[in-house]
Amino acid sequence: MIKRDEYVEKLKKQLDQWNAEVAKWESKAKAAQAGARAEYEKQLQAYRHQRDQALEHMRRVQSASGEAWVDLMRGADDAWAKMHEAFEKARSHFQK
Repeated sequence: MIKRDEYVEKLKKQLDQWNAEVAKWESKAKAAQAGARAEYEKQLQAYRHQRDQALEHMRRVQSASGEAWVDLMRGADDAWAKMHEAFEKARSHFQK
């Protein structure tokens, strides 16, 4: 079974990758015309919302004592999956 520190590190690495890509999208959104910009911002906002929820789950896992983190890992995995889905949806808009 994966250790808590390894699990959290894995989540952080994935988040760093996503955030680097989102930074590029934010630049693209700023340069877009009004109609496209609104859609880009909508997608970015959805991603940010899911990211904030996933970060909260990650913080709970980090601060959990003993083996309690294993139970919290399930919630974090679900939040991360939703964030991945929001990321992919946003990516599909930015790659047009």
